[in-house]
Amino acid sequence: MEGGGGIWGSSRCGSQCTSKYVSLTQIPWRVFCKKGCASDADTWEQCLEECDQICYKDPVLKDQQWSAYIDRSPGAASYSEECFHACVSGCGFKFDIEPDKVDKVCPNRPPKPAPVQKPKPQTVEPLDPPDDMPATSA
Repeated sequence: MEGGGGIWGSSRCGSQCTSKYVSLTQIPWRVFCKKGCASDADTWEQCLEECDQICYKDPVLKDQQWSAYIDRSPGAASYSEECFHACVSGCGFKFDIEPDKVDKVCPNRPPKPAPVQKPKPQTVEPLDPPDDMPATSA
């Protein structure tokens, strides 16, 4: 059964999002859940693709990773993941998908490469003057 209709999908779907993300600290996740409810997707799979597009940043300029920051999606990887799971919950409510199946959905994203660590600068320890050299300057 498809929810459809209204800004947040069916009122039943929106109510399920509100119930799942009831606390004030969960307001952003409730909004992303309701975006899943309001998805224009005709299938569960299409809805998941929309969640992926909503919640993950991609570089706007090819091969320029920094350009992801001018996109509209959430920034931090953990925030994007929480967004995705909330949106998927909305898709699950919209398409009456079993909660167990919804909970197992993972983003269709390759893992981010590990940050490149710069080598530590080497510190040069001062050398002790040789014994035959005077300790004071001329």
